[in-house]
Amino acid sequence: MSDNNLPLSRPSLGEEEIGEILDVIQSGWITSGPRVKRFEEEFSRYVGARHAVAVNSCTAALHVALLAHGIGAGDEVITSSMTWSATANMIEVLGAKPVFADVDRQTLQVTPETVSAVMTERTRAILPVHFAGQSCDLDGLAGLAASHGLTIIQDAAHAVGTEFCGRRIGGGDLTACFSFHPIKNITTGEGGMITTDSDELADKFRLLRFHGVNRDAWSRYGKIDSPRYETVTPGWKYNLTDLQAALGIHQLAKLDGFIERRTHLAELYRDQLAGIDGVKPLGPASGTSRHAWHLFVVTIEADQFGCDRDRFMQLMAQQGVGTGLHFTAVHLHEHYRSRYGYALGDIPNTEWASDRVVSLPLFPRMSDADVTRVCEAIRTIKRGIS
Repeated sequence: MSDNNLPLSRPSLGEEEIGEILDVIQSGWITSGPRVKRFEEEFSRYVGARHAVAVNSCTAALHVALLAHGIGAGDEVITSSMTWSATANMIEVLGAKPVFADVDRQTLQVTPETVSAVMTERTRAILPVHFAGQSCDLDGLAGLAASHGLTIIQDAAHAVGTEFCGRRIGGGDLTACFSFHPIKNITTGEGGMITTDSDELADKFRLLRFHGVNRDAWSRYGKIDSPRYETVTPGWKYNLTDLQAALGIHQLAKLDGFIERRTHLAELYRDQLAGIDGVKPLGPASGTSRHAWHLFVVTIEADQFGCDRDRFMQLMAQQGVGTGLHFTAVHLHEHYRSRYGYALGDIPNTEWASDRVVSLPLFPRMSDADVTRVCEAIRTIKRGIS
């Protein structure tokens, strides 16, 4: 990067995206319309799903997916506490209870064993979080779900382009929810997508994302058709716009190249961090045949490095290097502590990680020299506190 400060992330937008947005503006149709439809079709082909339904955030995707799968009051949904709050919040707002399974320390993924350990007679669904660009053990979780009659809804916010055993996350019959926030591997500014092979579920997703109305604006006004519409069920206004989809169309076309570059940068990080005590990258997740490298996460061991994670992030900022915290364990946030009585020691591996994880800069326009700069800043900090 040419400026003095290196950010944690920066979207990679080019002339193709700019030109598409100008075409949308000049067309006079800027809300949900033909670009959204094109983006959905191309996304469904990319992941290998029959349907892709665009929404305005991954939070909306999770909300709609849970509701369409019939999750509601009295149900329990097993998920990870090592995630952004939206994962648990969307379970909570439906009147269901999020139940947190612990993670593997090396990968920060939930496992069939940790999920099985917290199942009860009220468990209705498993909502695994594919962390940092790797995949959970989908086959193991699917087998567990099948044996207990449970639904799986994937939080794939980190996993666009990720592959498990050669299969792209989002393909097949398991619902998956994606994010296109600016920090993600592709962006629409804000936005999300839900994928499924089920015609019935896809119809529900489309209803719920737009007021529960069975004809959207493009169907009514964008082409010759009946203007009549029917409210089938109460819904929300979660639709993506053509302005946003204009970005997504070209971002998706570039995704494989983005992942290739991210993989190269991650390999440089692993090589250059190898000799620094107290800074440890996450380990490989079994079954992940393609890591999308959404984040490059390391853990900071205070007794080896010389300071804890929070102080490390402060010192990195002083070096002009941005970092991120992904994540603070959700079960220890005020709402979940007060409502469900969670306390320190309840979910040990997650809490261990929550105190130590930090994300280092990673985005396609970083140079090799930027990685060296980050690693040299870490060495400088370590020398200064040794």
